[in-house]
Amino acid sequence: MKALVINCTLKKSPEPSNTAALAQVVGDWLTENGGVEVEHVRAVDLDLHPGVVSEAVAAGDDWPAVHDKLLGAQILVIASPTWLGRPSSVAQRVLERMDAMLSETDDDGVPVAYNRVAGVVVTGNEDGAHHVISEINGALCDLGYTIPGQSWTYWHLGPGPGPDYLDDQRGHDWAHKTGRAMAANLYGTARALAANPLGAPPS
Repeated sequence: MKALVINCTLKKSPEPSNTAALAQVVGDWLTENGGVEVEHVRAVDLDLHPGVVSEAVAAGDDWPAVHDKLLGAQILVIASPTWLGRPSSVAQRVLERMDAMLSETDDDGVPVAYNRVAGVVVTGNEDGAHHVISEINGALCDLGYTIPGQSWTYWHLGPGPGPDYLDDQRGHDWAHKTGRAMAANLYGTARALAANPLGAPPS
């Protein structure tokens, strides 16, 4: 089984990413307890052009390679910081490019996002985590991903400016425990779908 974590931080590598650090907790559980092969992609390091298609929209567009990774993974984690109470602009770009999956099916007519599970990781030093989770999960559900119960974790210190996840240990125990529960629920649901896959929707 494979999992893809798309980190939608605004920070390019090698700058430390708070969002990557929390997403790593989820990925580590999947690897250590489920034997899942986990790949982390930092979207801001790629040249992702605006668009709503899976094919390259211009020379150098890196989205087709990400699309291939999505089709190769049974588990997807979208990880985003919170900015102004909303998902990052990078997360929005990723979701817009994923829009093309609405019309893509396999040879049996099954939408390509069916029989895949997804969850969300959020970090930020302001409030708004539940809003970010709801926005991203809503988009993933529209695409056809299965969203298990409690398939999210977040770290926020509440309203107003403050330290970042990597700068403050407060709340880590809860965020990590919730992240491990998230990973377990994603893994369990992915296994259930593999054993009993969804078919093509009725016409």
